[in-house]
Amino acid sequence: MLDELDRKILATLQVDSSLSMQEVAERVGLSSTPCWRRIQKLENSGYIKRRVALLDAEKLNLGVSVFIAVRTNQHSAEWVQRFRKIVVSFPEVVDFYRLSGDVDYLIRAVVSDIKAYDDLYQRLIAKIDLQDVSSMFTMEQIKSTTELPLMNASAKRGHSDAATERRLAFAQ
Repeated sequence: MLDELDRKILATLQVDSSLSMQEVAERVGLSSTPCWRRIQKLENSGYIKRRVALLDAEKLNLGVSVFIAVRTNQHSAEWVQRFRKIVVSFPEVVDFYRLSGDVDYLIRAVVSDIKAYDDLYQRLIAKIDLQDVSSMFTMEQIKSTTELPLMNASAKRGHSDAATERRLAFAQ
């Protein structure tokens, strides 16, 4: 189960994962060794999936975000598996969700311009039959973050075992 120190560590790393161990430890009120142990525990138990660099899409000429709403009349396991494989193969696709409601899937892609989006669209429909595709281009990005709201986060029930609990107690 996550405690307040774990949440502080996660919050600190979400803002800047390039901080040294000493800097993280100071920010959360621990010495380096217990902080390192907690981070190792958080990584080993899957709370920290990976550490990445966030890039500036505008500077990379990838400033056009497009949300692609897909409706389909195909719902067989074989079709879904094929569709997923196709969509995730496109490097322009940065988010891909299966939804409830009127829209079956929502895809977010980043491209350089409308022509680049049309190329993506043409490649997609050439590979798989879709009932309806609706595209929405962002006019302004008001908020976008990779930081999860940790104030009430806790370990998922059944996600921890006795060994993890012992490691947590030892890391304190």
